[in-house]
Amino acid sequence: MSGATVLPVVSAVAGEVPTISKPEGSAPTELTTKDIIVGTGAEVLPTSTLTVHYTLMAWSTGKIIESSWSGQPATFPLAEVVEGWQKGLPGAKEGGRRLLILPPEMGYGAAGSGPIGPNETLVFSVDIIGVA
Repeated sequence: MSGATVLPVVSAVAGEVPTISKPEGSAPTELTTKDIIVGTGAEVLPTSTLTVHYTLMAWSTGKIIESSWSGQPATFPLAEVVEGWQKGLPGAKEGGRRLLILPPEMGYGAAGSGPIGPNETLVFSVDIIGVA
C-alpha cells in the first residue's frame, strides 16, 4: 500500500525553467491545482487562447516527459486540449505558474499518448505567458 500523497514542490522563480520534485505516495484521484506564482494579468477563461510554457512529469516515475522550455512557448485554444487543462487553468492569471495534477481520465487515459504511458497521472507546471 502506498503512503500518503505528497504533492510535488515546484520552484517559484518567474521566467525560469521550473524545478519539480518527484511526487511521493498515491497519486491524487481528482484534478488537483495549486498556484505557485499568482499572476496579475488577464484571467484565463474556458474560451481563452493561451500562450504558455509547460513542463510535464509522469507521477509514476518522477521523470520529465516533455517541456516547452527547450524551445518556443506553446499557443493553443484552451478548448482544444486535455480535460484537466480545460478544468484546471480557468481562474489562473497571466504571469502566473500553476501546478496541475491530472488523473488519467482527465489526461490521456488508458490509451496513453506517445511517451505518456497508459493510465498515467500527469504532473504539469504551467507558466501563463499570454491570455487572449
